[in-house]
Amino acid sequence: MRILDLYILKQFSKNFFFGVISFLVIFILVDLFENLDKFIDYKLSNMSIMQYYIYFIPEILKLITPIGMLLASLFTTSKFNTYSEMTAIKSSGISIYRFSVPILIFGIIITIFSIYFNGWIVPKTNSEKFNFERKYLNKNKISGVLQNLHILDSENHIISFGNYNESDKTGSNVSVQIFDSLNSSTLKYRFDIKNLIWDSVKSEWKLTGISQREFISPSIENFKYSDSAFAKDIPAIGKIYISPSQLIKNQLKPDEILLSDLKEFIISMEDSGQNVSKAKVDYYSKISFPFANLIVILFGISLSSNRRKGGAAIQFGISILVTFLYLGFIKISQTFGYSGDINPILTAWMANIIFLLIAIFNLLRLNYARE
Repeated sequence: MRILDLYILKQFSKNFFFGVISFLVIFILVDLFENLDKFIDYKLSNMSIMQYYIYFIPEILKLITPIGMLLASLFTTSKFNTYSEMTAIKSSGISIYRFSVPILIFGIIITIFSIYFNGWIVPKTNSEKFNFERKYLNKNKISGVLQNLHILDSENHIISFGNYNESDKTGSNVSVQIFDSLNSSTLKYRFDIKNLIWDSVKSEWKLTGISQREFISPSIENFKYSDSAFAKDIPAIGKIYISPSQLIKNQLKPDEILLSDLKEFIISMEDSGQNVSKAKVDYYSKISFPFANLIVILFGISLSSNRRKGGAAIQFGISILVTFLYLGFIKISQTFGYSGDINPILTAWMANIIFLLIAIFNLLRLNYARE
């Protein structure tokens, strides 16, 4: 069995790497032709364009790895059928399940690697790619000065920045509105602050020019002015959870945040009472997406093991259709997850669960039909 397993693995791995390299080249060429006018308009050199695609390659690999798995399982099994090798294997008492073992082991290895690759390597290269686009192509820009920011810092605290300067980590024309924790429509305090300055030593916000208004009733309010104070020393405000790094991360795309950093970002947002549904869906999706590699293997084997009229062309079309349905289902479920209608973990894994059940059912049905 060891010789047969190595032979199956050799055929599958050859088809997998051939498929990945082929799709990678096609993807780059299509993207190059699509953006060539932009590269020319911004007068990028050949070396700069090459650098851009070096940063882009990991993101492409993340997307096409499941497709490479699908095509490898499809063509490997089809080849065994075409040359009657599958017939010889089955006549020796080896089932389709046993035939799939070396392929699934290969898929598990790729899946484990993909979790690390997609969670840490891809965000780093995506960050470099986005920085390249911001610098040379005027895309995805993050301004050093952010204006009109409105942040739910905790369950009943809203902070509004007129301006925020990233270089010196200072906000100006800032207001902090504190609502009643029992009645969110009732404003209890309003602080109008001239400057909000980040003290990197104490990791605290320092406030200057503080005008405090306490609303005791609709017709009665108390007013107090202070020159400066740390937020934690003002009882009504207490701790301001949002930090300069989080202000910038709020402007970043999820694809350029490391998996570990995204988790820390979610924890800090939860501590401040903010809605983290979207961030959680993105986080769990980064973990669940690599498992598509195993699911498409099952689909490819079950579809290509059954000899249909029309041969590999029809099987190829069905498999590609299944892939797009799978990706489409992910996007649709994410929409509901972002809005908080579905649990983030369930949202991220729903497509995997449903399509895994379908793939297993198809394999069981195939095996039952042959008995």
